[in-house]
Amino acid sequence: MDAASLARMQFAFTALYHYLFVPLSIGLGLIVAIMTTKAYKSHDAHDEARAQFWTRLFTMTFAVGVATGITMEFSFGTNWAGYSRFVGDIFGAPLAAEALFAFFLESVFLGVLLFGRSRVSRRFYMVSSWLVWFGSMLSSLWIIIANSWMQTPAGYKVVDSYNGSKAVLTDFFAAALNHTTLQRFFHTVIALLILGAFVCIAVGAFYLWKKRDQRSAHIFIRVGTIVGVVTALLMLPAAHAQALAVARTQPSKLAAMEGQYEEGPVALSLFGWVDEEKQETYALSIPGGTSFLADQSFETEYPGLNDFAEDERPEFVNAIFQSYHAMVALFGVICITLILSFLIVRGKLAGKRWPLVILMLAWLAPYLAIEFGWITAELGRQPWIVFGELKTVDAASASVDSTQLMITMGLFVVVYLVVFAGWVRMVAKTIKAGPDAFLATNGDEDSSSASLSFAADTATAEGEVE
Repeated sequence: MDAASLARMQFAFTALYHYLFVPLSIGLGLIVAIMTTKAYKSHDAHDEARAQFWTRLFTMTFAVGVATGITMEFSFGTNWAGYSRFVGDIFGAPLAAEALFAFFLESVFLGVLLFGRSRVSRRFYMVSSWLVWFGSMLSSLWIIIANSWMQTPAGYKVVDSYNGSKAVLTDFFAAALNHTTLQRFFHTVIALLILGAFVCIAVGAFYLWKKRDQRSAHIFIRVGTIVGVVTALLMLPAAHAQALAVARTQPSKLAAMEGQYEEGPVALSLFGWVDEEKQETYALSIPGGTSFLADQSFETEYPGLNDFAEDERPEFVNAIFQSYHAMVALFGVICITLILSFLIVRGKLAGKRWPLVILMLAWLAPYLAIEFGWITAELGRQPWIVFGELKTVDAASASVDSTQLMITMGLFVVVYLVVFAGWVRMVAKTIKAGPDAFLATNGDEDSSSASLSFAADTATAEGEVE
């Protein structure tokens, strides 16, 4: 494979791996804030322990997410020098803002949660939990601003420079709030909150299945179900708005999502297969269904893939088709699981163990839906790295060869496996110990010592992994 293809594979791997932790940390951030608020209102030691339990899970995930994100940023300069030169004037601003306004906010108040329980007022401590979550949301906004500009660039002009053409910012607000920023932000963030809700439900189901800490188990399932139902309902208009944005701004991506090669009404497929060689799509579908959702008419025509130049339309059409429809199907699984969880909350399935097994595994559905959605968005943008302006093949670094990329990719795989094993070990240890471990700690020593004990435990675990 050529260097550009290997660079794409390496970035896809690092991005997918990074995206295992960022969605979970943002989703768990809301759970931490809710549990901390509950403890603030109740003054109950058990609620305090539950809040600390979720804070620890959040912190471990947040730390790994930060570390894996740094790798991606370095790759812009090493593997994607052409891209960095072209978008540096624009892309640097949201990345700098993300670090200055969001990451610092999140990190500072996370420090309050970890080490400040005995040093600040209860109200300030509770507000800090919401500021941590707000910081994570703000961080995701700046990253999505950068990514959305790549998808639908605006507020810029292309000028010639001594080392080639580059995009220059002309209108910050037009660039930041481009054609798809808000739709993409709400669609993405709601999906992340659904994931956090399902992890909360899964932990509660695990404790019920183990027949331990029944009170915490019911609280976790109830909180997760409420958050899950609200966010799943919000996902319907958010996903529709995102689909409309794709139809209006990236018709080639829309054609690939439904495997449409010729101009005409766009079908709404349930599942199927795209034969890219024959340019035919075999699917169980509603003719014109997508056109109806976009324009309230089954007859509205959209361009097919053959209406675009061969080197300006998405490749891997079947992969885009499958990932998009897998994402949609998994949302159906999410809704069915929430119904099951609601029945458990209502006591309709008391004493039955099979629903608990489903709930313990159901967190995989939003996780996979998020990953498939990212694959759809990024593969659907190809062959452009900046849609309509810069092609991916022209953005790769000319000085990095295939051998170097293969070596670094192998090193990434090894290091990431070690990091993942350490993260799983610490998460499993925390869940196995349960909130009761924090209750016992609080009973024996003050909260600052408990926080320092957590830091020491984490450092020890990281040392063992290294």
